[in-house]
Amino acid sequence: MLNYLINKIAYAILTLFGVITVIFFLFNVLPGDPAQMMLGQNEDSEQLAIVKQKYGFDKPLGTQYLYYLNDLSPLSFHSKEKDDYTFLREGKYTASKLFTIGNTTTVLKFPYLRESFTKQGKKVSQVLGETLPNTFVLAVSAIVIAMILGVILGIVSALYKDQWIDKTIQIFSTLGMSVPSFFSAILFAWFFGFVLHEYTNLEMTGSLYELDDFGEAMHIKWKNLILPAVVLGIRPLAVVIQLMRNSLLEVFNQDYIRTARAKGLSEFQIIKKHAVKNALNPVVTAISGWFASMLAGAVFVEYIFGWNGLGKEIVNALNTLDLPVIMGAVLVIAVLFVIINIFVDLIYVWLDPKVKLK
Repeated sequence: MLNYLINKIAYAILTLFGVITVIFFLFNVLPGDPAQMMLGQNEDSEQLAIVKQKYGFDKPLGTQYLYYLNDLSPLSFHSKEKDDYTFLREGKYTASKLFTIGNTTTVLKFPYLRESFTKQGKKVSQVLGETLPNTFVLAVSAIVIAMILGVILGIVSALYKDQWIDKTIQIFSTLGMSVPSFFSAILFAWFFGFVLHEYTNLEMTGSLYELDDFGEAMHIKWKNLILPAVVLGIRPLAVVIQLMRNSLLEVFNQDYIRTARAKGLSEFQIIKKHAVKNALNPVVTAISGWFASMLAGAVFVEYIFGWNGLGKEIVNALNTLDLPVIMGAVLVIAVLFVIINIFVDLIYVWLDPKVKLK
């Protein structure tokens, strides 16, 4: 287990290094001057030079890349010169000094994702910290809906194979996989938030936290979670139904299931104690992939419902070319993908002891 985790972490570091490299060079070949984006219409030559020096934009691209790696690395090196970009400026880095050699101080710090171009020097980590939890709540809610309903409907579909209830569930799952999320979001928002608003009391748009009627305090509005969570969960729900049905039908043909039936166990006991657990492996794989993609791909759903999450923030950053926010969001999503993949491998061992971590 320990060797597996060490190898997995090593591969994760290499993967993230590749992602960081691609992100940096991809966004730095885009047209436009980052310093001008930060100053907007108030720019002049003197301010432009100051901003370029402060953020290292006046350096060659290779040097900027090394600065970026130094910002992201938990173990980083900083100059004592106040005019240097790597100067350990208070408020810029959250760090603990380890030791100093000559003019260079080595520190242990939280990764520095730099500052937003359009939010008046607001740190990217703060921007993501305000939006990622909302997306996480939305993604978890959607996955829970998809997992619970998907497994139940998949079991029902397998038990009543080729009967009318099975065909009805299959039609539903096919529609769920084929309808785009943005269309479902528009349809649900209009129908349940506008046409049936008198009965559902749901709004067409709204986020998890909203101002009260007096505009003085933020309050949680759980009802705003219902429509976006259902819409976001439709497609993974359809996938889980299909996977659970097919996997369960395959498990039903195994010898140990026949032995359990020969012993006189009821169908409910067979499904609960033997079949479902062994049929969940492909479902776990699908759910892990969907959960990670939801954190990155809930863009249309969040934008249509006005949900203040990571997806909506990415859209706003793309519209304003706020490159640090985009780069930080992509990097955070990549880290989440890696963590989820490691977690899923560990779940495999719990579901099926025959699976060995190598």
